[in-house]
Amino acid sequence: MTKQARGFDTDAAFAHLCRRDRKLGAWMRRLGPIPADPRWRKPFDPVDALARAILYQQLSGKAAATIVGRVEAAIDSDRFHCDTLARIDDATLRACGVSGNKTLALRDLARREAVGELPSLRKMTGMDDDAIVAALMPVRGIGRWTVEMMLMFRLGRPDVLPIDDLGIRKGAQVVDKADAMLAPKALAERGERWGPYRSYASFYLWRIADAAAGAKQQVARSQD
Repeated sequence: MTKQARGFDTDAAFAHLCRRDRKLGAWMRRLGPIPADPRWRKPFDPVDALARAILYQQLSGKAAATIVGRVEAAIDSDRFHCDTLARIDDATLRACGVSGNKTLALRDLARREAVGELPSLRKMTGMDDDAIVAALMPVRGIGRWTVEMMLMFRLGRPDVLPIDDLGIRKGAQVVDKADAMLAPKALAERGERWGPYRSYASFYLWRIADAAAGAKQQVARSQD
């Protein structure tokens, strides 16, 4: 399989999306260009990234960072892997603040890594998006959204549209001035015109949703 580049030409993506979608393009020009993410060029460890994603689920950033710090201290490493996680038992993980479900998820991740089920970063460069999703979603606690975030923000894949993400759906609603958010299937159809740069469109949809929420808060404060 052809090697997949990490990252893409954001200038080309900007021009393409502005041509293909007039409504989205108007917002993009208003918000200005979004630069390439520097993480696209940095090496990272997929197993460690997935472990951290598990630990951060359903927690505030501060609370999750505290728990991660405790686990790092307990394993005497800043690298989460089958060998380092094997240094502590479940009771110690729980004492660090890791829930029972997350403990099971970390153990499943470590087991799969130990038997060679998980692709390395090098192997991922030869895999398409769907193959990476299929390889990682069987891990307990790892859903499609988590893998999509890795594809977009770490691997720099250009054509990912997280159709179940509420921020993405809200952003699309704002762009279209719709009464309600599109269902995920309808959003997928709406996003066909954004290919092959649906990741870049997603970056804008998140910002558009945030901008709309901020405008609402300003109006609410002005009426107090």
